Amino acid sequence: MTNPIDDPACEVAHGQAPSADDEAHGYAPPSEADRTLIAVFASPVAEYLLRYGRDAGFRPVLVEPDPERARLASELGVTVVSSADGYLDDTADVVLTDHHRPELGTVLRDALASPARWVGIMGNPRHPAPHIPALTELGVPASEIARVHRPIGLNIGSRTPAEIAIATLAGLIADRNDRPGGLSF
Repeated sequence: MTNPIDDPACEVAHGQAPSADDEAHGYAPPSEADRTLIAVFASPVAEYLLRYGRDAGFRPVLVEPDPERARLASELGVTVVSSADGYLDDTADVVLTDHHRPELGTVLRDALASPARWVGIMGNPRHPAPHIPALTELGVPASEIARVHRPIGLNIGSRTPAEIAIATLAGLIADRNDRPGGLSF
């Protein structure tokens, strides 16, 4: 089987700049990552999110404040840090993958105070949002709290960690490409 990138029918092989079609069909290498995907808190969802995110053109970073959990997560093959400092720029999409952690409020407060492009937290919309009282207690204004996306991802009825990660990543890709998501074109 011929590697599509080496296929002589590929436009790139004929000296032309790669097109979106070339990339989509595997005739050209993927574009350089221009977004950073920051998954906060080691969890099964974070593991899938970062794995799939790398494949989708994101620079994956895991923020895990707990040293023992960070040590265990170091096997994921992504950058693992205890703080998002240095990664929270205008290319950052921040996804908190656990809404039960005591660090929730401070991590979200710091993300909201940064130039991060997008901030969201997992959570069932039928349950109270724990980030709201945590951020209110830290003095974060309601207008800033409203910037936190919850729920995250496309509404596909996801239940498993892999499905939640796919729905989340699909929503981020739609946002990155200035599309509404869903099946409307």
